Parts: sequence; structure tokens; C-alpha cells
Amino acid sequence: MTPPGPALYDAVLLDRDGTLIEDVPYNGDPEKVRPVPGAREALDRLRAAGLRLAVVTNQSGLARGWFTEAQMRAVHARVEELLGPFDHWAVCPHDDTDGCACRKPAPGLVHAAARALGTLPRRCLMVGDIGRDMTAALAAGAAGILVPTPVTRPEEVAEAPAVARDLTGAVDEILRRMRAVQPVVPRTGRAGTVLVVRSDSAGDVLVTGPGIRAVAAGADRVVLLCGPRGRAAAELLPGVDELIEWRLPWIDGTPEPVDPANIRALTDRLAAVGADEAVVFTSFHQSPLPLALLLRMAGVPRISAISDDYPGSLLDVRHRVPAGVPEPERALSLAAAAGFTLPTDDEPRLRLRADLDHPGRLAEVAGGSTPDLPTGDYVVVHPGSSVPARACPPRRCAEIVAALAADGHRVVVTGGPDERELTARVAAAGGTDLGGTTDLAGLARILAGARCVVVGNTGPAHLAAAVGTPVVSLFAPTVPFGQWGPYRVPAVRLGDAGAACRDTRAARCPVAGHPCLTDVDPADVAAAVRVLAPPPPR
Repeated sequence: MTPPGPALYDAVLLDRDGTLIEDVPYNGDPEKVRPVPGAREALDRLRAAGLRLAVVTNQSGLARGWFTEAQMRAVHARVEELLGPFDHWAVCPHDDTDGCACRKPAPGLVHAAARALGTLPRRCLMVGDIGRDMTAALAAGAAGILVPTPVTRPEEVAEAPAVARDLTGAVDEILRRMRAVQPVVPRTGRAGTVLVVRSDSAGDVLVTGPGIRAVAAGADRVVLLCGPRGRAAAELLPGVDELIEWRLPWIDGTPEPVDPANIRALTDRLAAVGADEAVVFTSFHQSPLPLALLLRMAGVPRISAISDDYPGSLLDVRHRVPAGVPEPERALSLAAAAGFTLPTDDEPRLRLRADLDHPGRLAEVAGGSTPDLPTGDYVVVHPGSSVPARACPPRRCAEIVAALAADGHRVVVTGGPDERELTARVAAAGGTDLGGTTDLAGLARILAGARCVVVGNTGPAHLAAAVGTPVVSLFAPTVPFGQWGPYRVPAVRLGDAGAACRDTRAARCPVAGHPCLTDVDPADVAAAVRVLAPPPPR
């Protein structure tokens, strides 16, 4: 029997006031502690699931003299008396004016709590009631769920990666996500040849990587069907033994008319794979059913896919996923529904093949055409995007480059071969232009050597996550951030999350002036880079 895969999370970090207990400003009196409804039961469910719990709380009342440390400890003892024990208390005793690295929205407390619990921030999930909690979690690389209260501002709700009605709802979602990536019926033996499908852009292929690795862990051979826009990313994924590139007219963003001869040729090619089964990965707005029909005609005996539409006899495993789930987890949940899971030593995050060249000096990556910039001593700005609505305007990107250069950073501007004019314009503000000088693997090396990447919601953001480089995400809200934001990597989200284009999935901005990204302040970008990549000590 296949053993269970790695847990999605090791620990849950919880804000104190407004999340666990009613918010009494500067409270030093244990008698005033009142748990929020259902808190004890919710926390006990997390404990029963094997999750460690830590409280992560700002307590500026210490710095202001409103209560003593002994009084605060008495309050915490009362909290544990009512809600059960916590594995760690992470407390910031400073005020906003102290400039510390621990006071939320800074990520210091999240890092400290993860260390105390013997894990990493990316294996933690933060539950809190205000935007500071979510910002701290994301900047550390942790997941986040916001539980709004009357003091939560609407813009904080709009920016949150996930929102629950209350603490009980947040725990429901945490446990649901953890169950979703574990097979309900584990396999008793290895599969033979499995055809996996992800026919879309490079970013879509990258976020499917964990699901594909899960299939590969339980199969003798994995063949990946992808489209031409995702081919370069598919070549970087671990676990793939063979690639088939084919443009699918029901997936491609600029489809050509359906050609019966082409469809017959595709069906014949699929039959030639000799697959024992197929797992069809799609985005939430795509249907797997046209390809499932071809797979049936090709003789594939078992087909698994996510489908809200009735599949009839086209699918053997029809899986459903709630809206808003991070795309990598969505893929992992489909793999689990098909009986596949990651091995226990493979963390559920984005990864590239281990045999790719290690990042070197930029001069070597770009064939000696750039200044000698050491690894780790530069920031990347990637201004382009395959979807115009998600691209920050060139003028604003140039101003961002200038702001970063003025802040003392060496800035490298990257882009594809068709973006040379754009990267030259942006780099002229104070950066080094590498537009069109590398393929996707070369870009991965550049991003792996960077201290931070400034990029929109596009493939290189996921490429940065796959190599573990922090991301300043200039995120247009046309798609949900919690679903498409950088996964399990330190990140700061910038841009107007409540803009009129929110959730429209528009390819071109429907709002005059593209305000969600045009209004990004370059000074805020420079500040975000300082949070994610603090200057090295002199």
C-alpha cells in the first residue's frame, strides 16, 4: 500500500486579540479574557490532526507601559486555561516607532515561531483578523487565512489570500486542504505508463509540477502532453520521462479552427503512448472533457480529471475542487483523487529538475555580455507578461528600476526574445538589460541567483517560487491572488486588490489607465524588497 504523503502543513500560527480571544485593548487583566465562540473546539481539532500551534502577537502595551510582562504572562496563562496549551508564544514587545523586525506586518515573528516549532515558515499557516497578520505571513513564505472582525478594513479583506467567516471556518478549511492532498484509497501497487496533461502556458505548467511529481512517484513512466507555450517549462519539471507537444483548440487562448485531420492525428498519437491511465490537469475555468473523449477513443482505460460538468462515461475519477484553492494544491488534490501522492521526502512546493545547472555569475549565464555581478547581489525586475492585463506599465516599471537603483541595488531587467524593446526601455532607468538573452532555463538560473524578483502575475513569478527566490508580486486582481500568487515563497503583494477588474479574468485591462498597477508606488516596491531581501551586514 502507498504510504501517506507529506503533510501540507506542520503548524498553525494564530493571532491573539480578535482571533483567539475578544480584543480588549492593552489588556493586562486575566479576568477580561473571553475566547471567541468555538475557539476551544476548533483548536482541539487542529491538535488532534497533529498540528503544532503557536500564538503570534504584537503587544505594544509592553513598550508603552500599559501592562507588565508578568501581567501579560498571566493573561497568556488564562488563555491556555480556557483554550488548551500552545507549543509556543511569539510576542513582539515593541511599538511601531521602534523599527524592529518582529512587529507585524514584518515577518520576524513568523520566522521566530517556525524556528521554535522546528519547522519552516512555508510549512506554516497563519490565521489572523487584520491585514498585518496576512502581510507578515506572506513575507515569511507562510500561507494565510483572514478571519474578519468589525475592525478589519475592506481593503484588507480584498488583499487576503483566503478568507473564512470565523475561526471554526478557518480550521475547517485548513483540515479540508490537508485531507485533499492525501489519497482516499491509496494504491496497492505502482501504475505502469501514465499520461499526464497540462496544455497551457509556462506558469500553468510550473504550478502543476507538484501534482505531476506525485503521479511520477507512483508510476513506472510518465508522459506529459503540453502545448507549445508550456513546452519550455515542461522540460524543467522533475518526474517527466517523455513530452508530447500539441496545440489543443479548446485550451489555446488564440485557437485555430478545429481540423478533423489534426484531431485524428492527435488521437493516434495518444493511442501510441500505450497509457494505462491518464490524469488531465486543467485550470479552474477549463474543461477536461474534450480531451477525455479523445483519450477514450485512444483506448485509455482509466481517466481522472476535475470536472464540474457531468462527464458521463468519459471519466473514471471525477474530482471537484472549491474555488480559490492554490493551483499547486489543486493539482495535488487531483493526483490524490487518482490515488497518487508525493513521497514523504518531497515537500509539496514548486521545484525544477535537480540536474539543471547551478546558478552562476550573470556574465556566464548571458555569454559574457553583462557586467560581473556576483550571485545574490542583484534584484531582478521582469516587466513583461503574456497577458497584457497583468503587466505593470513600462513607465512605472522604469520608475521602479530607478527607485531600486537609488536604494543601492544592482538591478537586472529580464524578458523574452519578443520583449527586447520593453526591457531596453525599462533598463535604461538604471538597470542591466538581459532581455532576450536566455531561454527559460537560463532565466531560472538568473532568478535563482537574485536576492529578490519584482514581477507581475506571470510565469517568471512561479519560476522564482520554484527556485526559492522571494517575490515582490505586482498582482493585477483579474484572477484570485490566493489561487495564483507565488506559492510557498516569501512574497509581498502590491497593487489595488479591490480594483474594478477584480475576478474578471480579463486578458486586456477593462479599466481606463490600468489603475490597479499604474498606481503602484515605486517607493513601496523598494520598501518591499528591503523586507524580503534585507541588505547584508556591512
